Amino acid sequence: MTSLAAPAAPREFGSRGRDARRLSRSRVLPIGRCLCLLVVSTIVAPRGAVAGEPPVTAERPKSNAPYFDRRALPLEYVGPGREDAEDANVSEVRIGYFGPDSPAHPDGGDLWCAASLAIEEANLEGGYGGKPFRLVARWSDDPWTGGAAHVTRMVYTERVWAILGGIDSTSTHLAEQVAAKALLPLVCASSSDRTTNSAIVPWVFSLLPGNQLQAPVLAELADRTGRRPFVVIAGEDHESRSFMAELARAIATLGLAPQFQLVYRPADSNAADVARRAIRSDPAAIVLVADPRGTALLVRELRGTGFHGLICAGPAAGRRRFLEEVGDGVEGVIFPLLVQPGEKWPTLEAAFRERYQRSLDFAAASTYDAVHLLVAAIRKAGLNRARIGDALRELSPWNGLTGTVRWDNLGGNTRPVQLGVFVAGRVERVPARSPGRTP
Repeated sequence: MTSLAAPAAPREFGSRGRDARRLSRSRVLPIGRCLCLLVVSTIVAPRGAVAGEPPVTAERPKSNAPYFDRRALPLEYVGPGREDAEDANVSEVRIGYFGPDSPAHPDGGDLWCAASLAIEEANLEGGYGGKPFRLVARWSDDPWTGGAAHVTRMVYTERVWAILGGIDSTSTHLAEQVAAKALLPLVCASSSDRTTNSAIVPWVFSLLPGNQLQAPVLAELADRTGRRPFVVIAGEDHESRSFMAELARAIATLGLAPQFQLVYRPADSNAADVARRAIRSDPAAIVLVADPRGTALLVRELRGTGFHGLICAGPAAGRRRFLEEVGDGVEGVIFPLLVQPGEKWPTLEAAFRERYQRSLDFAAASTYDAVHLLVAAIRKAGLNRARIGDALRELSPWNGLTGTVRWDNLGGNTRPVQLGVFVAGRVERVPARSPGRTP
């Protein structure tokens, strides 16, 4: 019979070693006896008991709540570095920029333009004690192959004081791994993936309201349709998957479920086929979760089929690329508004259009805010990475171009999200649903 041996005795020389080996063999237990002991211990153990825990009683009810939730406490770096003296030989203050430095880049060009404009303004204001700020840009269109090397070079060779980036959630996750080990602040301006801040890294700050704040307002809109059937079309890229995870959770919380959930694959050029399948059941609304270009293609195809129901989209509908590619089909599209423009918005929007011949979207505006927030933190803390991280946290709440930046315990922005709708080429706010109001 196969048997289960006890741990072997330490190897010894001579007769004592042979005695030890005989003793080891004498402690072999048959599997059947082991199973019997396991069954008996399972029967005898109190119901609900877990190894190392007291039994469940009336005084100690069973609970899935953790004994300690680190998310409930504000993050803080408690290590060394604050005592380091400032280097007096620094001639310029370098801020790392993990993104393409070309205005023509289809995904990151607007962000680079906004960051450059903000740096110019900071230098016109005197820089840092007369020393100019400079963006050190590094990028790879395949971040997971060359991106890590670029971020590492910025940190250790070019000695940046903080990093701005990346241009999406994928590149931001990569930069986060370097920042966590290098101990310097990372400010993310264009990703709303909440998992960026869920790693409990005290160096990461995200300016956009997270997907967990956007998804509930979009799900609540589906509830306003009188709980009539709706369809979801979701892309397969990382941004879409992360948003879809939060949207599915929010929909389920309301006791709803989509009639169908279809997959959009840009590589297959299947937008027309997906649109035809989506309208077969005559849904009251269709929710689109895709990148800006994919969202625009899907909206155009749905309009082409004659669909007149609600078209709701994720935050991609707020990007300039979506507006340029969707054409006349934009009318009536509803999406989450990630900014609350302040008094300075019209001035910067006009300057941005005059300078770069393009409109200012939420990602570019958030990047502009991120640069000015970093500049404010450096001026407050001096040239010390640990103290810059402290200053970023202490500056909250901070009023920027896009609205108030108020950190939660994990470094995410808690700014409320509302819905917007395109009306005659402009964005108008969708009135919030009053508590207790029926659809």
